Amino acid sequence: MAALCEVLTDPSVAMRVAAKTQDAPLLRLEDIHLRFGGIKALQAVRFDVQPGEIRAIIGPNGAGKSSLLNVINGVYQPQQGHIAFNGDVLGQMRPALAARLGIARTFQNLALFSGMSVLDNIMAGRNLHMRCGLLAQALRIGPALREEIAHRLVVERIIDFLEIQAWRKVPVGRLPYGLQKRVDLGRALAMEPKLLLLDEPMAGMNLEEKEDMSRFILEAREEFGTTIVLIEHDMGVVMDLSDRVVVLDYGRQIADDTPDAVRANPEVIRAYLGTTTQQG
Repeated sequence: MAALCEVLTDPSVAMRVAAKTQDAPLLRLEDIHLRFGGIKALQAVRFDVQPGEIRAIIGPNGAGKSSLLNVINGVYQPQQGHIAFNGDVLGQMRPALAARLGIARTFQNLALFSGMSVLDNIMAGRNLHMRCGLLAQALRIGPALREEIAHRLVVERIIDFLEIQAWRKVPVGRLPYGLQKRVDLGRALAMEPKLLLLDEPMAGMNLEEKEDMSRFILEAREEFGTTIVLIEHDMGVVMDLSDRVVVLDYGRQIADDTPDAVRANPEVIRAYLGTTTQQG
């Protein structure tokens, strides 16, 4: 069986807690510029994210928020500037590299496997940590079986954490939207990320669903040691959850401060908070 599969070095496959370094940020962006033809999507964006922090990114529609997340996890390549992650300056970030480094991502539009169960969708987040080859996994014997059991223990822990035990075997496509959002979060957590990027995790939710998701985000930081960067339009949620807030306006960074300081910033009020038509 050694030829078919690597023996697990950690049979428990316990959730790793992200290492917290007091004097160095987990993520640092320096002078990020992103252009699409003549459109300047991001201009001179620079900020850092400390280990264990919840960092919010806000701004009007079209401000460049999702583009910024796409730069962080390597979907887009900036024309200028660089990213440092966990102390290492990276030349070019790519999605596969981001995943290996410990950066997970959820998206505005759900990309779950609707015909697969809740358990199997979250199990898909474990692929990065699987050491056995396809043949060994298909045979499900020896180390491959032990690996599958270990990964399932991690997934079951996440299912319990997200309080979706009753739906674990239900196809995701049959679930209401709020529960599908929990499954999406669960799949990202199954990657054991050091940094979790959440793109509007509460879009389309009612008040009760938002309260639940806010609680899960806060508890994910405590339970798993996850550092979080999130985009969110609901300012009440942003102010309650985040440690610091970055504000973008048409690709420009106009503020980077605590929630209270951002809320009182005249430029932020003028560009975003004071214009209700831009908050949708």
